[in-house]
Amino acid sequence: MGAIGATGTLAANRLAHSADLVIGIGTRYSDFTSASMTAFQNSQVRFVNINTAEFDAYKVGAIPVLADARVALEQLAAALPDYRVCAEYAAEAARLKVEWEAEVDRLFHLNNPGRPAQSEVIGAIWEASGPRDVLLSAAGSHPGDLHKLWRTRTPNGYHMEYGYSCMGYEIPAAIGAKMADPTREVYVFLGDGTYLMMPTEITTSVQEGVKIVIVLVDNRGFASIGALSRSLGMGGFGTSYRLRSKASGQLDGDPLTVDFVANARSLGAHALKAATLDELKQALQTARTLDRTTVIVVETDPAVGVPGYESWWDVAVAEVSEMGSVREARVRYEEARKRERHYL
Repeated sequence: MGAIGATGTLAANRLAHSADLVIGIGTRYSDFTSASMTAFQNSQVRFVNINTAEFDAYKVGAIPVLADARVALEQLAAALPDYRVCAEYAAEAARLKVEWEAEVDRLFHLNNPGRPAQSEVIGAIWEASGPRDVLLSAAGSHPGDLHKLWRTRTPNGYHMEYGYSCMGYEIPAAIGAKMADPTREVYVFLGDGTYLMMPTEITTSVQEGVKIVIVLVDNRGFASIGALSRSLGMGGFGTSYRLRSKASGQLDGDPLTVDFVANARSLGAHALKAATLDELKQALQTARTLDRTTVIVVETDPAVGVPGYESWWDVAVAEVSEMGSVREARVRYEEARKRERHYL
């Protein structure tokens, strides 16, 4: 069914919402995984947690099973050889899976006018990559979108650092992935904000002859934190690349333009600019033929995002504010918190 929780699929979140038994295997029931403890809404839901960590095994009022995951699952399978869910439930799961795959295809081919949507860029990378290739990312909106949309085809083909949103992790980590298996193409998916924090490892990849393909999404700012700020009524303050205006003293002047293609070339990489989705697809094909690290820069439409699919993330909104938009966001926040459960 795919990912679950705040960055989950509609199929997984729908099934989680009504589940009467949840077997958690190695999970910590983190904020994203549990959608801030709103994912499981069945009033009779019960949990069985298989974990080597006692602390996590006891979470959500579960029956704890302190064991290695493989051993526990093998014994469970042996104990329940003939168990099957009812035909109605199996049909519902199959229907949700089909509907979700159709939704992914829709997001991959939006035909967004002007600049492509980020989901279309993900789709283009997926279609250009081979079954053994590796997709690597870390911070911003990318891991969440990839968690929903990326269809991993081979073990170790999907590598994320999302525990701490380490901006700058992507390029050096991709070098490591390529060194671990030089026979696989490694694609790096990152935003302009992350790129500006640490582009210099491109030089290392060129120096060491470790070729990676970097797809740099240019949305002229920190789009992920900007969207989060707007959802809290804060208007995305300080998250767009703009010059400071002399008239107001604020960062509301003309857009700040960064020539990422020139920057990448100055560090020794091949660099290509894609203004449209078709140009991106052509650039991805060209990158596979080139002899060293290649950076593909594509401008995207930050207004077209991937939906949340009936999930929620508890990010507190200021309780007191002079801004009407913040007060309105606080009302929505307090209403959403009513769905949080603690399963004691």
